[in-house]
Amino acid sequence: MSSIPVIETEFVEWSDNLIAVSKSHKTEWGLPDDKLTALESLYTEFKTLHQICHTAAYTKLEMQAKNEKKALLRKLEAEFIRFHLQNNDKVSDNGRRELGIPVYDKTPTPHPAPDTVPDIEIDTPHPRTLRIRFRHKNSSRWGKPKFVHGLECQWVIMDEPPTSIEDLIHSAFATRSPLELTFDEDQRGKRVYFVVRWESGTVKKGPVSDIFSAIIP
Repeated sequence: MSSIPVIETEFVEWSDNLIAVSKSHKTEWGLPDDKLTALESLYTEFKTLHQICHTAAYTKLEMQAKNEKKALLRKLEAEFIRFHLQNNDKVSDNGRRELGIPVYDKTPTPHPAPDTVPDIEIDTPHPRTLRIRFRHKNSSRWGKPKFVHGLECQWVIMDEPPTSIEDLIHSAFATRSPLELTFDEDQRGKRVYFVVRWESGTVKKGPVSDIFSAIIP
C-alpha cells in the first residue's frame, strides 16, 4: 500500500502511530482484537530487532531477521488497513488522516461521452497486417485523450464502398495505440473499409469518423 513509508525510520514512526491510533479507537471502529493483537505483537518483534540493528554490535543474522520481520509486518499492515480501516464506514476521513492512510475522494470521476473523432494513420508493417495509429484530434502524441478507454474500429472487406455504417459488421478495440488488424492469406490484395471512434470508460461512444479504406498487404 502506497501509504506505508519505505524509509525505515519513517516506517517505524508510522507503524507506531498506526497501532496507537487503532488501539485508541478500537471499540468505536469495531476493530477485531485478534488482528490488532497480532499486528502489535509482530511490530514489537520487528522494533526490537530494528533497535538492535542500529547499534554497532548487531550480527548479520539479526539484520536478516529484522528484514524478514519488516516484510511480514508491511504485509500484515496492508491487510489490516485494507480489510479493517480503509473501507470501514465507521472510520471518518479525519480518522484516516490520524492513521496516516490515504483519504480517497468518494465522488465518482465523470466520464463524459467523447466529442471528437480520432486522428489516425494507417501503416502496413507486415504481410496480412494493417496497423492503425491513433491520437486525440490535433495532438502531437499518439494515444487516447482524457476519460477515453480506447478506440473502437468497425470494418468489413467489400468490393465496393459500403453505403451504410451498418455494413461494417466486424469490430476491433484497442486501449493503446496502435490497433492492428490481421487477415488470412487469401484476403491479401482485398480492400478493407473501416470507421473509428472513441469509447469512454463508461462505454459511452463518440462520433464516428469518415469511412476509410486500405488494401491488405
